[in-house]
Amino acid sequence: MEYLCGAGGGGAGTFGAGGAGGLLNATGYSVTVGSSITVTIGAGGTGYAGSNGATSGAVSVFGSITATGGGGNASPLGSDGAASGNGLAGGSSTGGGGNTGGGGGGGSGSVGTNSTSPTPNIAGFGGTGQVLSITGSRVFYAGGGGGGGDGRSTYTRGGKGGAGGGADGQQDSLFGYSGTVNTGGGGGGSGYPNAYGLGGNGGSGVIVIRYPSYLAPATSTTGSPESYVTGGWRVYRWVASGTITF
Repeated sequence: MEYLCGAGGGGAGTFGAGGAGGLLNATGYSVTVGSSITVTIGAGGTGYAGSNGATSGAVSVFGSITATGGGGNASPLGSDGAASGNGLAGGSSTGGGGNTGGGGGGGSGSVGTNSTSPTPNIAGFGGTGQVLSITGSRVFYAGGGGGGGDGRSTYTRGGKGGAGGGADGQQDSLFGYSGTVNTGGGGGGSGYPNAYGLGGNGGSGVIVIRYPSYLAPATSTTGSPESYVTGGWRVYRWVASGTITF
C-alpha cells in the first residue's frame, strides 16, 4: 500500500512564522491480515504573543510510520521562521523583527525565505509544500507560514504562506492567520499595529492510504475515515485518530 502521513504544523508568534508539519509518503507498506493498525492525527501547534512561546505541531502516526510536527516559533519575541517537521529551515529576519518583519516558516518542500528591507519591506514567505495525488486529485500539503509584518512607520507587509496550507502573515492585525486544517500548514506571524500580536495556530495533520481496488476492503475502521474507490485504487483518508483492520 501507499501512505501519506502528515503531522501538525507549528504555531507562529509576533512576526516569526510556524513551520509546516512533517510529511512522509512512500509505497510498499506491508500489512498483516487480521492485525489492527493505529492511526494518530497530530494537532497543530498554538500561536503566541509577546514573550510566551508558541508550540510545535504534534506527531502523526500510521502503524510504524511517524511524521514529526512542525516547529513552533518558541523564542520570546522570536522573529525567525521555524523549521518544518521535514527539517527544512525557516527564514531569518534581517533586522530582528519589528521594522523588517519576521522570517517565513520552513515547508515540507523548501525552506522559508528571509524578510527583506528596505526595498521592499516584506516579511519572509513560507516554504512550499509538496503536491501529491494519493487521494486521486493533486493536493498540496505542508506549506510553511508567512512572516508577520510591522504596521507602524515602515509598513512592512506580511509574507505569503507556502502552498500547502501555510497561513499568510499579517501586517496591521493583532491576530495571525492559522494554517489550514488537515494539511499540516504552518501558522502565519501576526502584525504589530500597536502591541505584540498573537500568531496563528498550525494546521492539523492528515493520513491517507491507498491500495489496488481489486483487493478486499478493510474489515473494520474507527475514526470515521473517508473511504472510496477511484482510478483503480481503494482510498482511506483520516482527519481524526482511529484504527484500520484488514
